[in-house]
Amino acid sequence: MSHPHPELGPPPPLPRQGLRIVALGGLGEIGRNMTVFEYAGRLLIVDCGVLFPEDGQPGVDLILPDFSYLRNRWRDVEALVLTHGHEDHIGAVPFLLRERADLPVVGSRLTLALLEGKLAEHRIRPNGSVVAEGQRHSFGPFDCEFLSVNHSIPDALAVAIRTGAGLVVHTGDFKMDQLPLDGRLTDLAGFARLGAEGIDLLLSDSTNAEVPGFVTSEREIGGVLNRLFASSRQRIIVACFASHVHRVQQVLDAAAAHDRHVAFVGRSMVRNMGIARDLGYLRMPAGVMVDMKAVDDLPANRLVLVSTGSQGEPMSALARMANRDHHQIRIAAGDTVVLASSMVPGNENAVYRVINGLARWGATVVHKGVAMVHVSGHAPAGELLLMLNVTRPSNLLPVHGEWRHFRAHAAIAEASGVPRERIVLADDGVVVDLLDGVATVSGKVPCGYVYVDGLVVGDISETSLKDRRILGEGGFVTVVVLVDASTGAVTSGPHITTRGVSDEPGAFDGVVPYIEKALEGAAAEGVSEPQQLQQLVRRTVGRWVNDTYRRRPMIIPVVVEV
Repeated sequence: MSHPHPELGPPPPLPRQGLRIVALGGLGEIGRNMTVFEYAGRLLIVDCGVLFPEDGQPGVDLILPDFSYLRNRWRDVEALVLTHGHEDHIGAVPFLLRERADLPVVGSRLTLALLEGKLAEHRIRPNGSVVAEGQRHSFGPFDCEFLSVNHSIPDALAVAIRTGAGLVVHTGDFKMDQLPLDGRLTDLAGFARLGAEGIDLLLSDSTNAEVPGFVTSEREIGGVLNRLFASSRQRIIVACFASHVHRVQQVLDAAAAHDRHVAFVGRSMVRNMGIARDLGYLRMPAGVMVDMKAVDDLPANRLVLVSTGSQGEPMSALARMANRDHHQIRIAAGDTVVLASSMVPGNENAVYRVINGLARWGATVVHKGVAMVHVSGHAPAGELLLMLNVTRPSNLLPVHGEWRHFRAHAAIAEASGVPRERIVLADDGVVVDLLDGVATVSGKVPCGYVYVDGLVVGDISETSLKDRRILGEGGFVTVVVLVDASTGAVTSGPHITTRGVSDEPGAFDGVVPYIEKALEGAAAEGVSEPQQLQQLVRRTVGRWVNDTYRRRPMIIPVVVEV
């Protein structure tokens, strides 16, 4: 089993008949999925998604893949292939198209429709190309065949990539629901045919590798929702991903069965469900849908709201309801709130904050932990084993998961007969070369986080985030001192201002003598450079605050020469 080491350097030139695979996101994390394939000097990209920030990344809106590996090679890219329409696979496309606006974007009908809705907000018109399962298209030296896979969004695809280096199959996100709501099964026959042809490398979804068994069918949720709707006497609010068409369909059907009206809450929910309806992926029962403007005129026991915010996003509709600052919806005792999704790793604290906020106002909160209101869109261990047995790959590269998922997936693969040395575990930026039927790690390329903060992309560094964390945890102390330009002697100050450290008047009076003594000593030694004096003040105040309060605020010394 090969895996990256810290000492990995830049990869050597790619041999003429080799295929190079570089993940710029999606390895060791749930999100930012983006993989670059290189053959004969040409590139193919599969997916381009975002990662959502955690508590330790204050002020960050989105995290993008690092495009620097492609920065001088945009004209070598033949196409961007999208496996499905989830944000962690398409969310960064607007930022990629800023680099090359005419890049061909390839995906299923629903995937491209969702993307076009997103791109319209960025005033970008994509060069889109619709493909469907069973079709085969060439993009430069990459011969791509598309297969249907079942997932938590319609129209998801896997892609088989044929080059002179061999056959590579990327599953995308998949599961094997045997009774899917739309009747669209994962194409096991197609995967078996590719396995018989000889798959040199399989890139396979690893998210649920630790979960035993087989996935529960989406159809099972319908009965649970019906029982919840039958027992509720007030409003029902269902929160799910704005792209989960199947889940919304079940809510609509349950609402129609119980004589309730449905309104969509949240711009992305309204937009995506409108697209799904127009394309025929979502069937809206007659008379069920109402506009948000009409909800105040309906009795509470006749109303269902379908909202965004199932992951506890601070600015989402559900989070605003929990905080009692939503402009239209006020949670009341007796409301039922259904979180119809699982928690994305890293979002647990945010989700439980929202749950507690809703419960505080008297709502009954139903989530996956107490009722089966969600089934995963990812294959558990039993289905991953079935995929391996059907495809019989020569090499495996687990993707879409954290390291614990990769280790579990590797164990499944080894048990299925994939040689241990042919299972490649990699991080983002690690280069994997397929040559003569063998996949090996050959180096590493720079690959970090790119943060989006408002309209600013890439200007926020880890240092900036560290400063924000310090400000959030310890506050800041500003010390202003005026010194004589020639002697360095103090002429005024020190003047101390604090925020977020202590509200007690005079709390920092005790540090003033220490600052004065330190500056007097510096002047006596002929030290008068403002930068040196600022460092002296920072060290002096830092020691005193740590000794006195056991705190580590940000200290901002300002030394002004007069």
